[in-house]
Amino acid sequence: MRRRTRCRARRRREGGRRGDRGAAGSRFKRGDEAIASAIVERLSWDTTVPHDSIKAQVEDGWVSLRGEVRWHFQKDAAEAAVRPLAGVVGVINHVTLKARVDVTDVSNDIRTALHRSWFFDGDTIKVSVDGGTVRLTGSVDSPHDRMVAERTAWAAPGAVKVENMLEIV
Repeated sequence: MRRRTRCRARRRREGGRRGDRGAAGSRFKRGDEAIASAIVERLSWDTTVPHDSIKAQVEDGWVSLRGEVRWHFQKDAAEAAVRPLAGVVGVINHVTLKARVDVTDVSNDIRTALHRSWFFDGDTIKVSVDGGTVRLTGSVDSPHDRMVAERTAWAAPGAVKVENMLEIV
């Protein structure tokens, strides 16, 4: 994700893919205060992001997001909502996830969801949970299966971090 941010920022500074016409961000010069108010407005209208839980700080067009949310998709949605705003050079997402439930419940929920899916054999994936960190180990058949397993783990309530150690065979 950081590489993508650096590449987009470089393209905006140097004119990027648009050649002599300049990058979209460079045509709309905005001060940091204007960007900050646009972020507040955008987050207040986004129903996937709890706008009262996330604070944004803007410095030279770089947006730093901080706060705590309950779900991983809310963290990603906050970044996705802010990134396309005019004047934004890049986004640094420091939003953290709250751990919410009993560890054994998280592990059982993920295991049940994975075994319910026709993508996975129940014996090939092991799920272990330590605090809010979910670790997936074992093997899968394709990169797609690996990604689906990781998303399934992120969807479990209480998953704060997912370590995807699955090997593709």
